[in-house]
Amino acid sequence: MTAMNALQSLEELVLTEGGTRRKVKISGVIREVTPSYYRVTGLSQFVRLGDRVGFSAQGKTEIGEVVRIDDGGVTVKPFNGRIEAGLGTPAFLAGDIGLSPDYSWRGRVINALGEPLDGMGPLIPGAMAVRNDAEPPSAMTRSRVKEPLRTGVKAIDLFTPICKGQRIGIFAGSGVGKSTLLTMLAKCEGFDTIVVALVGERGREVREFLEGPIQANLHKSIMVVSTGDESPMMRRQAPRTAVALAEYFRDCGESVLLIVDSVTRYAHAARDVALAAGEPAVARGYTPSVFSELPRLLERAGPGEEGKGAITGIFSVLIDGDDHNDPVADNIRGTLDGHIVLDRSIADQGRYPAINVLGSISRLADHVWSPDQKELVRRLRSLIARFEDTRDLRLMGGYHPGNDQELDQAVVIVPKIYEALRQDPSMPASRDAFMDLAQILRQ
Repeated sequence: MTAMNALQSLEELVLTEGGTRRKVKISGVIREVTPSYYRVTGLSQFVRLGDRVGFSAQGKTEIGEVVRIDDGGVTVKPFNGRIEAGLGTPAFLAGDIGLSPDYSWRGRVINALGEPLDGMGPLIPGAMAVRNDAEPPSAMTRSRVKEPLRTGVKAIDLFTPICKGQRIGIFAGSGVGKSTLLTMLAKCEGFDTIVVALVGERGREVREFLEGPIQANLHKSIMVVSTGDESPMMRRQAPRTAVALAEYFRDCGESVLLIVDSVTRYAHAARDVALAAGEPAVARGYTPSVFSELPRLLERAGPGEEGKGAITGIFSVLIDGDDHNDPVADNIRGTLDGHIVLDRSIADQGRYPAINVLGSISRLADHVWSPDQKELVRRLRSLIARFEDTRDLRLMGGYHPGNDQELDQAVVIVPKIYEALRQDPSMPASRDAFMDLAQILRQ
């Protein structure tokens, strides 16, 4: 009998000397407490990585997750930011975090553990439980991504169009308009359910997001919130909970929009957990497991199996120090189906959304553009590249009209393109980005 089978037998019942049966609880003792984790002896033979361990403190039960197992004991990382345990405190095996989604959850705000935060009463559990660490659909059974999606953001619909079931990243440094662009994308039409994960964000942004542009779609949205002051375990858990919810509605045949802001803070939390487990840092402080956890999370979004729904994933990526070659950003960029780059120099010019159309790409754009639109976009990119390459030359007075026909055309047209791409959350969503551009160019 394996250790886990033995554990199950012990947990369920044992025979006493009198022949009666009673339930028992496997427990150990806390022998070490640090600011970020605690060590428990007596459980090494009965647990595996990812199991939950709890202890009682001040009349309530605190839960943590097993992140390391060795002969001397297990390392437990708590979900609560403060560890109230003392040496000698009994610790016991706890059940898994229960997550049973239901359609009544739409319009609600929950935390990473699936508990309500909005004061609207308890959540009604659904009939089926879902796993936070589920496997993505098999590559050979997934449906193909072909159906175009209109986001209403002109710069995206023109230069980096998205399909339903696609996974795309928004790469930006801090303060460049990343969260504002996400609120604009949250207004997308054509989705049955919207799941939003705010990971490591400022507490004030939660209500701003709820009462902003997403309000029109709030009745079909679920928000999973883990603010920056919460523990790394909660910030690590929040995106997993959001993806699990999205998978539930996808498997019900729905088209789901999943927004995660931001994946970088998920990576920071995963690094914190891995360092506590004793992993070595290999790249700018990140541990090897971070680079395996990221694709595992991102691959769960996307199209479902044939006959089921799809998850359109929009993931924001915070670029540390505006370095787009940051190892986490590079890993995410290689996993997703496209990336939208927000440029600080464009934001400094007052052009929002500050999308660098030359640095952004959608790998599924060919499913959206017609042949004529594809050629038009290619020509527009060429003019923008010519305009930007000669910016310093023009500022120094080295440009003379009439010497370069393409540059003459770029100088006239590109400022109009930039004007056409201006958009903020208060403006109505674009119905036809190409038509809007044509109207500006005719002026």
